[in-house]
Amino acid sequence: MSLLAPSLQAYFTDRLLTQRQASQNTIAAYRHTFKLLLRFATDRTGKQPSELDIAQLDAPLIASFLDHLEHARGNTIQTRNNRLAAIHSLFAYLALDHPEHADTIQRVLAIPHKRTTKNLLTYLTEPEVNALLAACDQTTWTDRRDPAMLALTIQTGLRISELTALTCQDITLGTGANVHTIGKGRKARRTPLTPPIRTILTTWLKERAGNPSDPLFPTSTGTPLSRDAIEHRLAHHLAVATSNCPSLAVKHITMHTLRHTAAMRLLLAGNDITVIALWLGHEQTTTTQIYLHADMTHKQQAIDRTRPIAAKPGRYRPTDTLLAFLEAL
Repeated sequence: MSLLAPSLQAYFTDRLLTQRQASQNTIAAYRHTFKLLLRFATDRTGKQPSELDIAQLDAPLIASFLDHLEHARGNTIQTRNNRLAAIHSLFAYLALDHPEHADTIQRVLAIPHKRTTKNLLTYLTEPEVNALLAACDQTTWTDRRDPAMLALTIQTGLRISELTALTCQDITLGTGANVHTIGKGRKARRTPLTPPIRTILTTWLKERAGNPSDPLFPTSTGTPLSRDAIEHRLAHHLAVATSNCPSLAVKHITMHTLRHTAAMRLLLAGNDITVIALWLGHEQTTTTQIYLHADMTHKQQAIDRTRPIAAKPGRYRPTDTLLAFLEAL
């Protein structure tokens, strides 16, 4: 019998922190996964987490836990797959030090990820962007901070984790204005700033009046904004903007939607997908392919190019009312 506790602790301290030097976001995600799993296993076995044996976390229990995530906690399939990826990572580590549990470990590693339906991404049109930024009345300090934060995200496409990590010294103004970020995989990149955004940030930095190492977008107490706080501020401004732009009400909008918006603006401006991948900090251009699927303009142009040369551009319209009825079925 092999207790899980020492192996799980070594997995975090040795594998994730020392060998892989995993980011804080990865550590936090894996930590949450195993907290949920241990609580579930405790309810099923009646043993405290520190008393659980590796053999008790067998494939049936893990499968039940994944079903619990979907049906009891209401997690999406994508979240379920992310939790399973963390579990697979742990069990691959356990396989090296606990060959006596090889059968149990291999059965857990054989649990497959579920296939998901890939929906078209959501992004904001230019009128919707203008309505969102106009919803910040700028009468208070936070209402002057928020449009700078939202406008920067829409122009640069920063991830929310990159946004919360920004400091005042990460912004370079003047000639060659840019924002410096450390993204996924600890990849550093510099994203150019347009003149309007440069003007907004110049005004904000003057009011911010912080030290170079201070957070660029702080709370009222000077600490960095959390992810939840940023999403809350976005939801607040969306509620105001929806009254002037009803199309916002039918879209599920998060901070990641603003990242999608930045990519779609680049695509609609005629930029190549490889440029967009570099802009967003994607490791592979295949990740950026989703924006091509969302752009109806490119699809319509492709259809137009397939028409015979003598054909007039435009969509087919039935000339007879009966044909029109049948076409509409």
